[in-house]
Amino acid sequence: MDNPLSNRAQHLLKTLVERYIHEGQPVGSRSLSRQSGLSLSPASVRNVMADLEEMGFVQSPHTSAGRIPTVKGYRFFVDTLLTVKKLNRREVSRLELGLRNEDGDYQSLISSASNLLSGVTRLAGVVTLPRRERSSWQQIEFLPLSETRVLAVVVFSDQDVQNRILHLEGGYDRDQLQKAANYLNAQFSGRDLTEVRRALLDEMQQARESMNELMLTAINMAEEVFTDEDSDDDGYVMAGETNLMEFAELSDVEKLRRLFGAFNQKRDILHLLDQAVAADGVQIFIGEESGYQVLDDCSVVTAPYAADDQVVGVLGVIGPTRMAYERVIPVVDMTARLLGHALNSRQ
Repeated sequence: MDNPLSNRAQHLLKTLVERYIHEGQPVGSRSLSRQSGLSLSPASVRNVMADLEEMGFVQSPHTSAGRIPTVKGYRFFVDTLLTVKKLNRREVSRLELGLRNEDGDYQSLISSASNLLSGVTRLAGVVTLPRRERSSWQQIEFLPLSETRVLAVVVFSDQDVQNRILHLEGGYDRDQLQKAANYLNAQFSGRDLTEVRRALLDEMQQARESMNELMLTAINMAEEVFTDEDSDDDGYVMAGETNLMEFAELSDVEKLRRLFGAFNQKRDILHLLDQAVAADGVQIFIGEESGYQVLDDCSVVTAPYAADDQVVGVLGVIGPTRMAYERVIPVVDMTARLLGHALNSRQ
């Protein structure tokens, strides 16, 4: 795809984004003309800003004379204009020291990693617990216990059997449950859990209106099975949530209530992090790109971490969209690498 912006427009957009990230205030044309280093009058800058606004890269909040980046503007900045800063030796040593493996179990390492991410970036750090690779999902059956309770019996290929009691809003009869189980077994039998989780996320993101009743029932049931699994052993550790209160754009009480509620409930955050499991290195979700309204004013920078050359989890940083990407990205990337090394050294 051709670059839609001239060199001059790119330079001004880069200057605007960097200024807004640093100061958190709309940037005016007069300020841009001084800070950009270009020999442009405020009137010329205003013309470029008008073009950028028309193309959706910047916007004018309320009646302010200044402009701020949009999600599209941030995305162009991150993908095209950003120069990532390499961590210096002292910063790397701090991360290495924080993840030194001294007879601690993996939960201690995960907690250390989340605290490190938060402490170094001054944002919220999150690390999913390592998934223990297990045999593939072989078969699932649903048995009605009452109008709102169903027993899910999950059989794995190594003959391990797990039972989960699902609490459902709508009642399902035995025939509906059998058909739902048959559908899931036909679609997912023999596939490992990580692959099944990703496939189910894809299914759930489709327009539910386009699903027939059987598919909808099956996906709803499977969603309950995986939500139950996610709630404890397959969750995440988060640190530094209160750092987000320092940013004006996130400090609204109602906004914070919804955001902290999502952190505690975990499900949406876990689903988002799951999308980064297969990523090649750092992946960034800016604002509404996450697909979750509660994160519309946030960016999430993630990276998978591996043990024995196998991805076992994801870590990342959650902060406002105006976070210092050039610093956060290398911190997330290096922490993921070091956590993998620390997990390997335990074996």
